[in-house]
Amino acid sequence: MAKSLLFTPLSHYKLAMTRRNHMTSNIVDVLLVGGGAMSTTLGMLLKELDPSLSISMVERLEKVAQESTDGWNNAGTGHAAYCELNYTSQNADGSTNIDKAVNINAAFEVSLQFWSYLVEKGLLPEPQQFINRVPHQSFVWGARNVEMLKSRHAAMSAHPAFREMQFTEDREKMTEWMPLIMKNRSGDEPLAATRIEHGSDVNFGAIARSMAAHLTTQEGFNVELSADVVDLQKQTDGTWKVTINQNGSHRDIHAKFVFLGAGGGALPLLQKSGIKEGKGYGGFPVSGQWLVCEKPELVEQHFAKVYGAAPIGAPPMSVPHLDTRIIDGKKAILFGPFAGFTTKFLKQGSVFDLMKSVRADNLGNMLSVGKNNMDLTKYLISEVRQSHKDRCDSLRNFFPDAQDKDWSLAYAGQRVQIIKKDPNGGGKLEFGTEAIAAEDGSIAALLGASPGASTTVNTMINILERCFADRVASDEWQTKLKEMVPSYGQSLVENTDLLLEVRARTLETLKLKP
Repeated sequence: MAKSLLFTPLSHYKLAMTRRNHMTSNIVDVLLVGGGAMSTTLGMLLKELDPSLSISMVERLEKVAQESTDGWNNAGTGHAAYCELNYTSQNADGSTNIDKAVNINAAFEVSLQFWSYLVEKGLLPEPQQFINRVPHQSFVWGARNVEMLKSRHAAMSAHPAFREMQFTEDREKMTEWMPLIMKNRSGDEPLAATRIEHGSDVNFGAIARSMAAHLTTQEGFNVELSADVVDLQKQTDGTWKVTINQNGSHRDIHAKFVFLGAGGGALPLLQKSGIKEGKGYGGFPVSGQWLVCEKPELVEQHFAKVYGAAPIGAPPMSVPHLDTRIIDGKKAILFGPFAGFTTKFLKQGSVFDLMKSVRADNLGNMLSVGKNNMDLTKYLISEVRQSHKDRCDSLRNFFPDAQDKDWSLAYAGQRVQIIKKDPNGGGKLEFGTEAIAAEDGSIAALLGASPGASTTVNTMINILERCFADRVASDEWQTKLKEMVPSYGQSLVENTDLLLEVRARTLETLKLKP
């Protein structure tokens, strides 16, 4: 475990104070790079654990939470593995492996606990402003997929975390669950669906902005907007000198700990840091698009997040789904995602991002991934070439009566999938998230995509444990962590009684109870 650098003397630095919106220091305990879900969550955790910490957040855009965290830049699914078929897999004997689903479910419960704590403390607004109950469903057609879903339901419903999952092959019941999807669905093709009532639609942008708004009221917390990190240098005393370009003016910030939570922009920053733990990593950018319907008479007929099976040859993140979205009190229906390709690492990034990320230490891994993933490349090309009618034809697999004129195309946030060294040789493409930390705990970064923001709290607590080990071990921090996340220190995967206990509380507090 790395020892924390916090409270290491910095007496040889001259304290530099600059007047901006209010007094800010160029020397801080913690520097958060990026103003999205990850950085705001880490900032809230740290300020609750130790209000005396000096923390600065730098965000390259004019507002926080405008990239992947923004409500319209992601699907808003509270990923708990209730409906996402790609979170389970098939064992050699044909049975369903639910290990990944159980772990993701437990991680999401950690987020729900922390959000419940913040609501109870008045640090987040009323739950309906950022999270709403929307049932989570899986829906498949074809005999093979029906058998797969039946096997999945049998395995999952036997586990306490998923005991409330319902399964049906009855068309009348499915019409009750999802009338738009079943309306005028002809033929006698086998159909099946599962449903969990207490699924959620989450506005991660609203959560991040609410946390940032609270943090800016706290002494010792500062947000620098329109501030782009251009360099990171490790100093001889173990701290970091981070150079930012803010409105054309360069300035250095000295920090004892740096967190790179910049979404797709985290990889280039990790490379700038030069730490050995970041060697060999590359990025594969994938853009997302959605069909959106805001027609009231259709929106009111659909109340669920309905996930299907990914097409053959499609990557895991392209699982099609028809979702109820509730953003800033307004309902809409979203269908997708449709993948695309761009060389940008951020939605508001540069077309040169991918090229600039190529290094001697990751070139081989990236070439290997390109060679071994030709099917993915062909799939992305086919997605990019689709017309509006093509996309609406895909939608009609879910919603047979869909009319092209009722749907418009929206562009989601940019995702950068991880490319890393494969122990068996070459490189491999990862579709999850990965936290990387320096051996001395002075810097950490988060790479990757799904399940992303849903498991933010669990991921940030893991960062604390790796980079603030001595402080996490203290009685003071242990007590506070258990107050914020009552299950802290215990496994919700192993202790299912505890999982059900904390779930009862969060469903009540966050008003997710059916």
